[in-house]
Amino acid sequence: MLKIYHNPRCRKSREALELLKKENMDYEIILYLENPLNYEDLKKILIKTNLNPIAIVRKNEKEWKALPNHDSLSENEILLALVSFPKLIERPIVVSDDLGVLARPIENLKEFLKSY
Repeated sequence: MLKIYHNPRCRKSREALELLKKENMDYEIILYLENPLNYEDLKKILIKTNLNPIAIVRKNEKEWKALPNHDSLSENEILLALVSFPKLIERPIVVSDDLGVLARPIENLKEFLKSY
């Protein structure tokens, strides 16, 4: 079963959810803003997606810009910021047991589903 880390207010996240429905995929919706991820869960997601923490940061958010030295944070410090401010996590992210994808743009998710 897939998991989609979803924000219902985000158009891209809703598009990804619609694609999963259209493709008749089994999935679980994780509302990560209501149920924030912990450090270990976020690390597992990054391993599955093969992404560095900075790759899933929404850099235009005020919380990111307000962080001192945000341009020179270590990966660990970025992870801690993402845990503290879940709004900073780029969305949507879709994962299986072994792999995952940042489904932005939606073509990333389409490619991921071909190999799932």
